[in-house]
Amino acid sequence: MGYTYEQYIDGVWCPASNGAVTDVCNPATEEVIRTVPYGPAEDCRSAIDAAHRALSSWTARTPYDRGGILKRAADLIRARADDLARTTVLESGKPLLQARGEWIVSADLFEWFAEEGKRAYGRVVPSRIGTRRLTVLKQPIGVVGIITAWNFPAYNVARAASAALAAGCTVVLRPSEYTPLTAMEMVNILVEAGIPAGVTNLVNGPADPIGQEMLRHPLCAKIHLTGSVRVGKHLMDGASKTMTRLSLELGGNAPVLVFPDVNIEQVVAGAVAAKFRNGGQVCVAPQRFLVARRATDEFVERAAAAVQSLHVGAGLDPGTQVGPLINAKQRNHVEALVESARAGGATVRVGGARPPDRPRGYFYQPTLVADVHPSMPVFDEEIFGPVMPVASFDEMDEAVAIANQTRYGLAAYVWTNDLRTAMRASERLEFGMVGVNEWTPQAVEAPFVGWKESGVGREGGLEGLEEYLETKLVAFGGL
Repeated sequence: MGYTYEQYIDGVWCPASNGAVTDVCNPATEEVIRTVPYGPAEDCRSAIDAAHRALSSWTARTPYDRGGILKRAADLIRARADDLARTTVLESGKPLLQARGEWIVSADLFEWFAEEGKRAYGRVVPSRIGTRRLTVLKQPIGVVGIITAWNFPAYNVARAASAALAAGCTVVLRPSEYTPLTAMEMVNILVEAGIPAGVTNLVNGPADPIGQEMLRHPLCAKIHLTGSVRVGKHLMDGASKTMTRLSLELGGNAPVLVFPDVNIEQVVAGAVAAKFRNGGQVCVAPQRFLVARRATDEFVERAAAAVQSLHVGAGLDPGTQVGPLINAKQRNHVEALVESARAGGATVRVGGARPPDRPRGYFYQPTLVADVHPSMPVFDEEIFGPVMPVASFDEMDEAVAIANQTRYGLAAYVWTNDLRTAMRASERLEFGMVGVNEWTPQAVEAPFVGWKESGVGREGGLEGLEEYLETKLVAFGGL
C-alpha cells in the first residue's frame, strides 16, 4: 500500500504551517529520495495541544483496548517488513537484512508493551492506623515528546512510543531530519491499526526549536531523547527551568575485554559482526577492544582478515555487509579519529580511507587499528563508524580500570571461560548492560540501561513502562 509522507497532527496529514520543506537523501548515492514538510515550532505547539485534548479519552480506555491497537500495529509491521525495510535502507544506508530485522524488533516492542500495559499494577499498603486505607496507583504521566536519532529510525521510535502509548500517554514524535520517512511509515501503520486522532502526532522540523517548544509548553509532561550527550545536556539545562521530566539515551563507548582462555577465532567472528553492524553506528556497539597481551597478535591477525573480507556497498545491493555513514559530517569525524591514531603511532592494519570504487556516497572502509593506546581519541571518544581499535592489557584489574575510564556507561562486553573472572569483571564494570560471552545483551523484555553520561531513565522491559507512569498515593481515612 502507499503511505503518506507528511506531518500528522490531530488525526490529519498536513504540510508545514509555513510551507517549508526539506529533502531526504540516500547516503549511498547522495541523491534526493523525497521532499517532506519541515515545520516550525508552532507546528509542535499545535501537536502538543492536540495530544493534550486526546489524553483524557485515551487514558480512560482500558489497557486491553490500547493494547489491542498496539498489537494490530505489530501484526501490520510483520506483514509488511520487507517493504518497510526498503524505505529504511534508502534513507539510513544500512543493509537490507539489518533494516528488516530492525522493523521486526519494532513489532516485538509494540506487542510486548501491548501486554505489559495490562500490568501497570498498583498496590495496597497495610496502614498502622486501623481506620485508614493506603492505596498506590499508577497513572500515565501525560503528553510525551519523543525526539529520536537516525541510526535506528524504526527501533528508536518504537521503543519509546510503544511504552508511552501502552501506559496511556499521548505522544508528539519528532524524528531525525535524516530519516523521517521511516517514522512517517510507522505513524501510517498506527493510524491504520486504529490509533485515535491526537493520540499520536508527528512533526518534522529543526531539532532545537521543536525541542525548546516541548520544554516550554506547560502541557508537555515529559521528553524522551535518543541522541548525543551534548543535546541531552542542553535539554537538561532547559528542563531545570520547567521541571519537564526526561528520559535520555545518549550513546556509549563500549569496551570489550577479551581474556586469553577463549577461542580467539570464534570471538573474532562475533566481534567483527557486532562491531560493523550498521557501519558501527550503534550506541551499544563493541568499540574499544582490550585484548590480553598474549592473545593480541592472534586476535589482530584474525580480525584483520575478517575485516578485509567485509563487502562495502549500498544497502539494497545483495551481499552488502557495511553500508555508508549517515552524512559527510559523520564520515569526516571518523576520518579524523583514524588519522589522529595513525599520527599517534597506532598501526592501521586494514582500511583507513574512503573506498576508491565508491566516489559517491558517504562510505568509509572497514578499518582495524592496532597498537592503540587508551589515551588516543580513537579509543577515548565515541567513534560511531566502521573502525575497530585494539589495545592490550596484562591483568584483569588493569583492563577493568581502562574500561571504566570513560564518561559513558552504556554497554560493556567480557569474553572469558573462567567463571571467577567473568563475575569479578562484570560486577566491577561501570556500565548499565554487560554482555558476558554475549554480543546482544539488550532485549525488548529486559531493561535498556545507561549509566553516567550515557543516559537518564530506563527503556524496555517493565522498567520501560514505568518511565511513563506517575505514582499516586490515595489515603482514605475515617473508616
